[in-house]
Formats: sequence, C-alpha cells, structure tokens
Amino acid sequence: MSAESATRRFLLAAARLALRGHGGAEPNPMVGCLIVRDGHVVGRGWHRRCGEAHAEINALADAGERARGATAYVTLEPCNHHGRTGPCSHALIAAGVTRVVFATRDPNPTATGGMQALEAAGIEAVHHPLPETDELNAPFVKRVATRLPWVTAKWAQTLDGAIATRRGESQWISCETSRRRVHRERARVDAILTGMGTVRADDPRLTARGTPILRRARRVVVDRHLELEASSALVKTIAQAPLTVACSREAITERASHADVLRAAGADVLAIDDGPEGLTALLRDLHARLGVSTVLVEAGGGLVGKLVDAGLVDELWVFLAPIVMGDAEAPAPVRGIDPVRLGDCTRWRTLSMARSGDDVELRLRRRG
Repeated sequence: MSAESATRRFLLAAARLALRGHGGAEPNPMVGCLIVRDGHVVGRGWHRRCGEAHAEINALADAGERARGATAYVTLEPCNHHGRTGPCSHALIAAGVTRVVFATRDPNPTATGGMQALEAAGIEAVHHPLPETDELNAPFVKRVATRLPWVTAKWAQTLDGAIATRRGESQWISCETSRRRVHRERARVDAILTGMGTVRADDPRLTARGTPILRRARRVVVDRHLELEASSALVKTIAQAPLTVACSREAITERASHADVLRAAGADVLAIDDGPEGLTALLRDLHARLGVSTVLVEAGGGLVGKLVDAGLVDELWVFLAPIVMGDAEAPAPVRGIDPVRLGDCTRWRTLSMARSGDDVELRLRRRG
C-alpha cells in the first residue's frame, strides 16, 4: 500500500469515528483521531461531548505509551488554545508523537495555530485535504463563518413527488425503518423547525421517541398570525421539550393576551419580520441566544420553499417511498420558488444514497 493510500485510509477511518460524536459534540466540531505506529492502529478516539476531552486526548489515552514515536491522523487541525479543555497540540507534543496528519484546517481563529505549535516542537505536521472530511466539517465551518446553524430539510415523498394526498393525509408515506431514523436524528439536533400548515394538518409533537436522547430539541413554529392553540400537542408537551413560537410583531400586539397564555404555558414567543430577512434573523437568534447549532426542518412545501429560496437550507434529507399517487393536486415538498428558467433552479449534489427499509434515503448538499 502506498503512503498516499495509507494516509487516505487512516483519515477516512478517523472520519467514521468522528461521526459517533453527532449529537454530543455540537456546537464543537465532530472530530476523530487515530494513533498509528508501524502501520498499525494503537489508539482511537473521537470527541464525544462538548466540554469533554477532544478526539486527540481520547486517542492518546487509548494508545498509552504506544503513542511515543507514532503518527496521529486527525480529521481537523489540533486546537492550540485553552478552552474548556487544554490545547490538543500540546498534548500531542507531550505524548511524543513524531508526526501529525490532519485533513481540515481549523476555521476558528481562537483555536487555530496547532500546526505551527507542532512544527515549533519539532513534530512533522502535514495538512492532507480530503473532500470527505470537508463534508464532515462543513457544519462547523459554516457556524464559525456565518453565526448561523446548520439547516437540514427532511421530507418523505412518493415516487411522483407528493408528500401527502390532496386532503392532507401523509401518515405514512415513509416506512417504519425511515421513521425510526427520523426519531434518532430528532434526538441529536438542537431544534426542529415547522410551520402552521403542518401543525394544523398533523398536530405533531415533534419529539424524539423510541431512541436514546442525546439532545432535547427545541420545537420552533413559524406562526405569522399567532394562531397556535394552547390545546395543541406542541404546547401540551413543553415539559418534554422547549417551544419557540415565531410570529409577526403585529400579531403580538393584536393578540397580546394569547401571547401571554402561550408564555404562561412555557413557550418562548418571538417577533420576526416577514420575508427571508425574518427567517435569517430567526435562525441567527436561535444560534446566538439559545445556542442552537443544528436545525431539522419538518415542514410543508411552503416554508421549505421559502427557506430554500433564501439560501438557508444546507442539506436535504429525502425518503423516497415506493408509492405512486398520480394526483396533480397533491402537495409537493418544495413550493413557491417558481423559477423562470431551468438555470434559475437551485442545484444540489448527492452525498449518499442508501436503502432504508423499503424506501430510498437520499442526502444532498447545496452546490456553491
């Protein structure tokens, strides 16, 4: 095996380890690390939870004395600052590794400088970019650059693109396996975003069920006219998961008593402006005020269309069910954009495609 292919293999293995941190590591990046000596892995680690040991520290602990003289393969440049934990670059130096290979440079100006610290200590530090680790680190890079959360829009659709019958029946287009996967993801994100169309049609709870809860996702409802009833499942389950209701300033003024009822029930009532600026401000507020780093959108085509058109959706998660509806009036998953030319359409690239029970699960990211 060539040195190039070995490096790629070890970095990809570290990336697979990093994914185990999803739901625990955020808002920190998901990071994986391998300690390799004489071609053999002697230590493995990943960042399990924000505030706890980083991937390098866990891998060094796993390797013990075998780390001396070894190579560390890390998905992200080792940090070089004192935060909740000490600098990983210093830990690698103290452990006596002789070489560090990392795939993505740290975009955080507070934490960067690990490569220089390693080199100053006489350790060979190699930046070896990989598209796969860039994909892994994209949510963290976005949060650092824009102060906005990473947004994934999820839906299940028939083969001919319907998310429900014309009368609104959607339970269930996706199979049980796919629904279990959605509940698992709900338990790993910071917020679940929906609109009043979905609330009126389904009266959902939007809570994670039947899976270990790593993060208790805040439910966020875009409710322009402040119509959410105190008797809704979302309000009744506030004790299980927090709730934010985003409405217009006029609605808060005109329905002040209803806003007070929702607040008394424990809801966070937030005023937002109309249009894409209001949706952007909502996401920015969730990130800055409430620490929301990941958002799962479970909404109808109207709200999804507005988010996509505003460039606020980073990833699509689509379950394609083996069903043909054949109804031109059945609702579509994304609506309201109405491009004049094909060139005006938003373009996506496929990250993965896999079986999910009888469904096909697609993951796509926005191009550009």
